[in-house]
Amino acid sequence: FQRSERIKACPIGQDGACCSMCAMGPCRLVGKTETGVCGANRATVAARNVARMVAAGAAAHSDHGRDLAITLREVALGKASGYRIRDERKLRMVAGLFGVSTADRQLSEIALEVAEKALAEYGRQEGELTYLARAPQKRQEIWRKHNLAPRGIDREIAETLHRTTMGTDQDAAHLLDQALRVSLASGWGGSMLATDLSDILFGTPKPVASRANLGVLAEDQVNIIVHGHEPTLSEMLVEVVSDPELLAYARSKGAAGINLAGVCCTANEILSRQGVPSAGNFLHQELAMLTGATELMVVDVQCIFQSLAELAKKGHTRFVTTSPKAMVEGAEHFPFDEEHAPELARKLVRMAIDNYPNRRETFIPHHTGELIAGYSHEYIEYMLGGRFRASFWPLNDNIINGRIFGVVGVCGCNNPRSPQDAGIIRTIEELIAHDVLVVSSGCSALACGKHGYLSPEVLDKAGPGLREVCEAIGIAPVLHLGSCVDNSRILTVMAAMVAVGGLGDDVSDLPAAGIAPEWMSEKALEIGVYFAASGAGVYFTGPNPVASSPEAARLMTEGWAKKTGGFLEFTEPEAVVGKILEHIAGKRKALGINVAKERVLYDMEARRALA
Repeated sequence: FQRSERIKACPIGQDGACCSMCAMGPCRLVGKTETGVCGANRATVAARNVARMVAAGAAAHSDHGRDLAITLREVALGKASGYRIRDERKLRMVAGLFGVSTADRQLSEIALEVAEKALAEYGRQEGELTYLARAPQKRQEIWRKHNLAPRGIDREIAETLHRTTMGTDQDAAHLLDQALRVSLASGWGGSMLATDLSDILFGTPKPVASRANLGVLAEDQVNIIVHGHEPTLSEMLVEVVSDPELLAYARSKGAAGINLAGVCCTANEILSRQGVPSAGNFLHQELAMLTGATELMVVDVQCIFQSLAELAKKGHTRFVTTSPKAMVEGAEHFPFDEEHAPELARKLVRMAIDNYPNRRETFIPHHTGELIAGYSHEYIEYMLGGRFRASFWPLNDNIINGRIFGVVGVCGCNNPRSPQDAGIIRTIEELIAHDVLVVSSGCSALACGKHGYLSPEVLDKAGPGLREVCEAIGIAPVLHLGSCVDNSRILTVMAAMVAVGGLGDDVSDLPAAGIAPEWMSEKALEIGVYFAASGAGVYFTGPNPVASSPEAARLMTEGWAKKTGGFLEFTEPEAVVGKILEHIAGKRKALGINVAKERVLYDMEARRALA
C-alpha cells in the first residue's frame, strides 16, 4: 500500500496510449501525437495492447490446465506418488465429451486417454476445440459465423503474439476479434480443462464451512501459508499436515499443532475441496508475513510479489518457491514434481516446524469471516432439484417469476490503487439488495468470505424475493464458485440455464452480467473478454486500457455487442451497479418477464387443468 502511494501509475500506459512493441519507441500517443513512429494510430495501439494482455492471461490459465493434464497422465501411468482419481463420475463425464470409451475399461486406461485428449487440445492446428460443444448451439453458430471459434489453445496464443508484433496486424477491429478468439481458447479450453481435471484428481467441490482473514493464523501452532494458483502441491500438504508423526514432531518443538492456510487462488482450491481456511486474498500476502506468525510461505505461480523474499529476511519466515516456471531472487527453491510430491510436502512441513522456535514478537489481527465455500456447477444443480430431479429449472423459474431479478458474476482481483475489497463489497451489497443472485470466484470470493457475505447470516441484506429463494434452498445470496480459473464453472452454469429453457436460447438472452470491481491482472481481463465473447455483458471498474482510444472502446462495446451479443465496458465505480441493473432489466423486457407475475396457490382442480 505504501508502494502504490509512492509509485504513481503512468497515465499514458494506463490509458493504452503507449506502444512498446519495438525499439523505435516506446511511442507515447499524447497531446497532438496521434501516431507512433511506424504510423500506428491510437486505436491500433490500444487494441494491440489489449490483445497481448488477453493472450498472456489465456497462457497463464491454460498452462495451469496443461499441468493438470500432465498430472492426470502421470497418475494413470502410476508415476505420481500420492495422487489418485477422486471423482470417477467426473472422469467418465469428461471422457464422454472427448469421445473416450469407458465400457469394460480400467479407470487408469480411461484416465490416460482423457489426459492425452486434453493435451492434444493445446497442439490442435485445425478445426475447433472439443469443449466448444458445451456451449448453446446458437452460441456455437455465432462463433463460427464471425470466425471466432478457437482451433488450438497454443495456436491462438501464438497467433495473437504474432499479430501484435510490430508491422503485422494493424486493424483495431481485427486485433480485437483475435482477442475474443484467444480468450475463448482459455474460457472454453484451458481454464475449463483445468477445472474439470482438478475435480477428477482432487474431488468436485461440495459446500464446506470454513473461515477467512488473517485471524485464521494460530498463535500456538506452526503456521504454513500456501500461495499461488495450482492445487497439486497444496493438496499434498493438506494430507501430510495431519500426519501423527509430524504432529508429534511439532509438539516436540513447543507447538500445539500444525496450521495450514492459503492466500489467493491456491487458497480457493483447497478451501473449496478441503475446507482449509484462507488467510486472505491477493493483497494479504505480505500482511500474512508481517504478523510474525508465519513459519513458512510456499508459492507456485501467478500473483506472487517479488517483495516477499526481502520481507521474509526481515522476520523469521522461510519463503520457498516450488514451480520450475517461477523462481524469485532471494527465495529458497525446491522444485516440485508429481513423482516425489509426498516427500517434498513432508520436507517442507518439517522445515516449517524447525522454524517455529525462531519466532519473535507476533501480531495476529483477530478478524475472521465465517463462510460456506465449494459450490461447483454440479452441486448447484443438485441443490436446486435434489438427487433425482437435479435441474437448473428452479433457478430459471424464480428469475421468470421475478423473485430473482438476475444473476451477476463478481470476479477479479484486488488492486492497491483502490481501497481493498471496498468496490467488491459495495457492489455486492447493492446487487443482492436488488434481488440479484451473486456468484463469485478468485480474490473477489475471498473478499466476500472475509466480510461475511458467503454466509446465510447476510440474508437480512438481500431483497425480499432473493431472500425467500435462498431461505427455501438453504444458501447465502452470494455463492463461492472457486478459484479464478473456475470462472469456467459460471460458463457451464449459464449454458445449463439456457438448456433447461424459459430464458431464451443463448447466453446473450440471460438476465445476467459480469463485473470485475478491482481488477489488476491480465488474467482478469482475459476472463472478462471470454465472457463477452460468450454473450455476456461485462463491466470493469478501475484502470481502462482503451481510455486513449474512443474507437477501441466502441469496438469492445457496440462492436462486440453486434457480433457476439456481449460486450466489455470500462466504467466508473459509482455508476456500475445502475448500469448492470439496467442491462438486466433490458434482458428481462426482451424475454417478456419484466412484469412480476401474481403468485397463485394451486388446488387439486387447478393442477389437473394444468396437466
